[in-house]
Amino acid sequence: MRKLLVEMGWQVKDFHPKLAAVADWEAWLHRVPKPDLVWVPCFRQRDLAAASRWARRHGIPLIFDPLISAYDKQMDERGKLNVASSRARRLLSWERMLFRRANRVVADTPSHADYFAQVLEVGRKNIEVIYVGAEEALFRPQLYLAENLRVPLEVLFYGSFIPLQAPQVVIEAARLYRGAPVKWVLLGQGPLRKICEERAQGLANVAFEDWLPYEKLPERIHQADILLGVFGTTPKAGRVIPNKVFQSLACGRPVVTRSAGAYPEALIAEENSGLEWIPAGDAQALADRVAILVANPDKLRQLGEAAVETSHQYFSETVVRRQLKNALEGLVA
Repeated sequence: MRKLLVEMGWQVKDFHPKLAAVADWEAWLHRVPKPDLVWVPCFRQRDLAAASRWARRHGIPLIFDPLISAYDKQMDERGKLNVASSRARRLLSWERMLFRRANRVVADTPSHADYFAQVLEVGRKNIEVIYVGAEEALFRPQLYLAENLRVPLEVLFYGSFIPLQAPQVVIEAARLYRGAPVKWVLLGQGPLRKICEERAQGLANVAFEDWLPYEKLPERIHQADILLGVFGTTPKAGRVIPNKVFQSLACGRPVVTRSAGAYPEALIAEENSGLEWIPAGDAQALADRVAILVANPDKLRQLGEAAVETSHQYFSETVVRRQLKNALEGLVA
């Protein structure tokens, strides 16, 4: 997003408040110059009230790019609150108030746009969808030839091992797998990794790897033959398109992931898109789909090519730039 803003002629300046609640006073004390637009980035709900006060005082618009809802995270993803509890009602009321302060709210998927409108009561005309996408300079396609596929083929999951991703489904799929030899690799760290390691004991076809530097991630993706998305069963898991899906498609690798309404309708309807859908949380379906793909190397090659086309058509920087332009439309001259 920052890269695209600069390419579009914007000068991006950062302000990191020490105390979110009084960040507008801090900006005044530091004599922060008046910009044309204030952009509150992902996960910074705590900064929104002060940012909106400062923006209104200067008569400039404010965009909020939350990526996630704090209420949704506590209610759905973590299940920490009862919907009828006073804490849940206060959290919902607080976040609704915050979202109303923005002149425009960015959603990363159409499903999140629906959630912001229906649950957080943001006006539809104030919501714009901008896909996360992948950095094209880093995540480049490297197509493989069917005759050069390694034996055994590698199925790669990488992530932060959180419930939304449901990495335990990958372990169970490896246990249920009946097909040509494959190696299931889970890369990353997070709260569910220990559980996954315990469940993988005795499975010779499963390996774990630790995080590697971000700039080395494309190379690691290219070493795999099939990439895995997310498999969580919560509504939240159906509203997201994880970073690794954008990145893997851009690298020319087919992705097996749970079916979800977060994707463009036209893409969901395509038969050969590089995305292979399975029901959420269904380890047997994952095992079966991998077995089918591994048994047909020509299909894998075709899906890799389709993945690149899908990335270009739906999630490229050209698409994201157009969405960003739409989000800015009417806010500034």
